[in-house]
Amino acid sequence: MNNIICACGHENPEGTVLCGNCGRPLTKEAKNQKLADMRYEGTARRSQTYNKSIIDKIWNFFSSVKIGITIIITILVAAAVGTILPQVLYVPATTEADIAAYYERVYGTFGKLYYELGLSDLYGSWWFQTLIGMLGISLIVASLDRFVPLYKSLKKQRTKRHESFMKRQRLYGEGENILGESSLAKSEEKLQALRYKVKREDGALLAEKGRFARWGPYVNHIGLIIFLFGVMLRALPGFYVDETMWIREGETRAIPEAPGFYLESKEFILETYDKAKSDEVFGEAIDRVGTIASNYQTDVVLYKKPEDALPGQTDDLEEVKKESIQVNQPLKFEGFAVYQMDFRLDELKTMHFVLSNKASGESLGDLAIDLVNPETSYNVGEDSKVELLGYYPDFSGFENGEPQTKSPVPNNPAFLVKMFTPETPEGETSFVAIKQTVEPLGDNEFKLEFQNVDTRDVSGLTIRKDKTLWILALGGLLFMIGVAQGSYFNHRRIWIQESTDGRIVVAAHTNKNWFGVKKELDQVIEAAQLPPYIDQQDLEGQELKKDGEKSS
Repeated sequence: MNNIICACGHENPEGTVLCGNCGRPLTKEAKNQKLADMRYEGTARRSQTYNKSIIDKIWNFFSSVKIGITIIITILVAAAVGTILPQVLYVPATTEADIAAYYERVYGTFGKLYYELGLSDLYGSWWFQTLIGMLGISLIVASLDRFVPLYKSLKKQRTKRHESFMKRQRLYGEGENILGESSLAKSEEKLQALRYKVKREDGALLAEKGRFARWGPYVNHIGLIIFLFGVMLRALPGFYVDETMWIREGETRAIPEAPGFYLESKEFILETYDKAKSDEVFGEAIDRVGTIASNYQTDVVLYKKPEDALPGQTDDLEEVKKESIQVNQPLKFEGFAVYQMDFRLDELKTMHFVLSNKASGESLGDLAIDLVNPETSYNVGEDSKVELLGYYPDFSGFENGEPQTKSPVPNNPAFLVKMFTPETPEGETSFVAIKQTVEPLGDNEFKLEFQNVDTRDVSGLTIRKDKTLWILALGGLLFMIGVAQGSYFNHRRIWIQESTDGRIVVAAHTNKNWFGVKKELDQVIEAAQLPPYIDQQDLEGQELKKDGEKSS
């Protein structure tokens, strides 16, 4: 690295615009500018200094604001594309093969491509997490690349500056020192009254306040980095759980993503508003939409498997607690919360049939088929039995002679059975549904006749666990603090110094709100009888306007 030696003798890193000691412009571009480049105090950033090793190139890549904006736009576009088709959370399938088949079957080639690109599980896909990580790295590198030189420059800034530095400030004034030696004293007194931090050195004064406003964007970036870190943690097992669980009355099931815990549904309760007891307005709502639920809840028992139990063993479950899960009143345990989110009433549970002789109507016996866990064979009476050749929980018709089912939920159960009786030892085949019987191999002597059905209610529960919530909240809080810090406060500096010929020079700079610093500088000028200043940006604009008028 080639250091730049200023006329004052100070060595500045390559890429420095203004000398860190006296403030002289060091580059040709800076010397040609009427106003000094006060971004990062004119100091050299690492990305402007080093570009030799692979680490330098990676650093320079991620420190670029253009790269950061490109990553943000890419994330936004990906998030938008991820809303075109439903995410896997809302797909009626459980295995990877079924999910892939669902997208291709329902949405065609586009659906297949959508799934293969990971857009169906956008926020959990490796490439989206990579983009989030790259954005975090970009924020860290870009912040360090600018924060470190800015901090060093502001911490070591000199009180007395070169005349060229003063003349290149936007607010600049020079004139006779009316009060002589007392000018700086009166200026200091007034500036301290305006809550400035004042330093005096060798006939020069530097007044400064609101420096913390310069760190607002970096506090903002820290908040974003923490927030993105929390988002990435959600992809790791154990940090974030959001699972759906359907459980039937009387059923005991393992709780998803909560190893060792089981839930038993004792009863589902649905309560509705009574029109006779409701007021006039609520009664009109009942007339318009029908029944309105006042409460729905699931009475459950939470179990835990003993630590010494064998894998898959559920015989000796230990009861943890009994509770009623209602809307906004979840069951909580070990960081998990189980919410009541949905329900299905009167799901078919058990179908009852009678095996009888078609001609005489004589009954050989009855049987009950459990629609959740059907058996393969049922004994009927003493000498007869029925074998279950096929079970179609949600029968949707025949395709190429084969019965089809839409889903594994028993909404419209149908069975392909073979009936064995003393009169028909070789068996008779029949296809039986609730209101349909088909005898595919010809007329049968016996029939399986539907009698009735038992129902039960099903509870839709959501299991949630979020260890990243406090990280997201902290990131969001820091983000808002940084926004307020950078938006509502500003860094103001005023330089006053005596020149070698006995005159006095005044200059001022702020990162925003020039009206405010002008107002305060006016008060200082009045108190210490300093020379008036000019706004050189306005003067430059007037000159450009005059040049334009001349050329026209």
